[in-house]
Amino acid sequence: MEILSDVSVRVGEASFSLHKFPLVSKCGYIRKLVSESTDADISVIELPDVPGGAEAFELAAKFCYGINFEISTENIAMLRCVSEYLLMTEEYAVGNLVGRTDAYLNEVALTSLAGAVSILHMSESFLPIAEKVKLVGRCIDAIAYITCKDSQFCLSGRTDSDHESLSSSAVYQTKPVVDWWAEDLTVLRIDTFQRVLIAMMARGFKQYALGPILMLYAQKSLRGLETFGKGRKKIEPRQEHEKRVVLETIVSLLPREKNTMSVSFLSMLLRAAKNLETTVACQLDLEKRMGLQLAQAALDDLLIPSYSFTGDTLLDVDTVQRIMTNYLEYYTDRNHLSFSADDEYVSPPLSDLERVGKLMENYLAEIATDRNLSVSKFIGIAELIPEQSRITEDGMYRAVDIYLKAHPSLSDMEKKKVCSVMDCQKLSREACAHAAQNDRLPVQTVVQVLYYEQQRLRDVMDGSLIVDESSVLPSKVNNLYSTDLHHHVPDELSMLRRQNEELKIELLKMKMKLKEIETSTMRTVTSSPMGNISTSSDKPPLPRKSFINSVSKRLGKLSPFGVTPPNPKARAKPAKDRRHSIS
Repeated sequence: MEILSDVSVRVGEASFSLHKFPLVSKCGYIRKLVSESTDADISVIELPDVPGGAEAFELAAKFCYGINFEISTENIAMLRCVSEYLLMTEEYAVGNLVGRTDAYLNEVALTSLAGAVSILHMSESFLPIAEKVKLVGRCIDAIAYITCKDSQFCLSGRTDSDHESLSSSAVYQTKPVVDWWAEDLTVLRIDTFQRVLIAMMARGFKQYALGPILMLYAQKSLRGLETFGKGRKKIEPRQEHEKRVVLETIVSLLPREKNTMSVSFLSMLLRAAKNLETTVACQLDLEKRMGLQLAQAALDDLLIPSYSFTGDTLLDVDTVQRIMTNYLEYYTDRNHLSFSADDEYVSPPLSDLERVGKLMENYLAEIATDRNLSVSKFIGIAELIPEQSRITEDGMYRAVDIYLKAHPSLSDMEKKKVCSVMDCQKLSREACAHAAQNDRLPVQTVVQVLYYEQQRLRDVMDGSLIVDESSVLPSKVNNLYSTDLHHHVPDELSMLRRQNEELKIELLKMKMKLKEIETSTMRTVTSSPMGNISTSSDKPPLPRKSFINSVSKRLGKLSPFGVTPPNPKARAKPAKDRRHSIS
C-alpha cells in the first residue's frame, strides 16, 4: 500500500512530493528547517540555490529513500556539492552521501588524469561550494601528481647532473613534446588552468616544458580573434574582456628560458595583444621575447598590423623598432661577456647578426611602399641595422630605391638623407650599374657610386686590392678575383675596359648636364640688374666651382689602366683663341 506524501519540496521550478521521515533522517539541512519551523505540520519546503538544481536534488532524494543509482565521474562533482549543501554527513546517518562521494573520489575518480581533469572542469560550475568542500584543490593536486610522476620534464628525485643535462638538451637541442594529456587541460577556465600549472611547477615540472601546453591553450581560447587583418574585428565587450584576461595570464606563464617558444607564436600573441589592447607591460614583455629570438624570425613575423585609426602607417613600425632595439641590447650584452680565460675578447659568430641584418633589410623594403611612412621613420629603422651585419649594401639600396619610387615628391634634401643610410663603397657591381642609371637617386649619390666603382676597378687592374676591400665585395666578385684569376685575365681585362668606358661616358654626360645648369644660371644672373653691376667688365664671369665639378674633374684625370699620355706638356698648353682667325 502506497503511503501518501506529507511534504512538497520545491527546487527552482520543480516540485517533489516526498515524505518527511526519510529526508529528515539523512538531510541535516531539511531537519533544521523542519525543527525551526513555526508550523508544526509543515507541508512545503523551499530549497533555493541547490547546487546542480533539480537533477542533483533528485539523486539526493533517491539516496535518502535507499534507491540505487550509479555514481560516475560525470555526476560525482554535483553529488559531492549537493550532499554538502544538504548536510548529508556522518553526523546524521552512518554511510551518508558525503562519505560515499569522498570514498569514490579517493578510490576511483582521482586516480586517473582524465577523471581528475573531468571532475575539475565540472567543479567550475559549482563554485564557490566546490572550493568550500576542497574539491577543486584535490583535483588540482591529483593532476599535478599524475603529470609529474612519469613526465620526462619533472626533475624531482633526479641528481643535479641529470637536471643540467636534461635542461640543456630539452631547451636548446630538442623541443618539448606535447604530452597526450595537454589537450585535456585546454577545457579548463584560465584561472583554474593557471592554478594547475603552478601546482605542477611546485612538484618539479620544469617551466620551459610548459610552452607547448600554453600554445595549445592559446590557440583554442583565442580562436576567432583577428590577428592578421588590417583592422580590429568587432566582438562582444564581455568576450573581449575574457580574451584579454586569458592573453595576459598566458603571457605571465610563458617560460623565461630562451628558445622555448617559437617566434611565430610570440608574434601571434603580440598581434592579439595589440588587438585586445592589453596592458603595456604585457606588450613590452612580448616585444622583448621576440627581440631575444629575432635571428629565428621570418619576415611575416614582423608584419604586425597597425590597429590605430590615426591614419598612420599600415604596419606597426614602432613596435618592430623596439623589437630590434631589444635585440641590439641583448647582442651588446652578450658581446661584453665574450671573453676568454685570458681576459681576451672573443668575437662572437656573425651568422645570427647577418641573418637579422638581412631580415631587417627585407622588412625595410616591405614598408618602403607605404606612402605614409615618413623619412624619419625610414631612417630610424635603417640606422638600427648594424654595419657589420651587412656584407653588401645591395639590400639597403633596394629598400632606398623602393622608398624613393613610392615617394616621388621628396625634396632633394630628403632624398640625400634617405640615401645617406647606405655605404656606396659596399655596393656590388650589379647594384652600381643600376645606381649609375637610376634617375631617382640624387646626383651626388650617383657620382659617389661611379667614383667608388672606378676606384675599385683601378685597384683591381693595379693588383692592389686589399684584403679589407675584398671582404666588402659580394661572393661572386670574390670568386671572380680568386687564385685562379690568371686563367681569365684576357676576358676580364676586356670586360673591365668596356665598363670603364661606360663609366667615363656616364661621367661625361653628368659634366655636360652640370655645365648646362651653370650656363643657364649665369645667363639668368647676367640678365638681371644686379647681374649687370657685377659683370660690368668685358670679361665673362668665371663659373663657380662646386664640389661635384671638382669631383668630376678629379675622376676625369683617373687612368685605370695606367696609360700615360704621349705628350703631357702639349695637353697642358692652352688652345689658341680662333675667334679672329680668317680660316
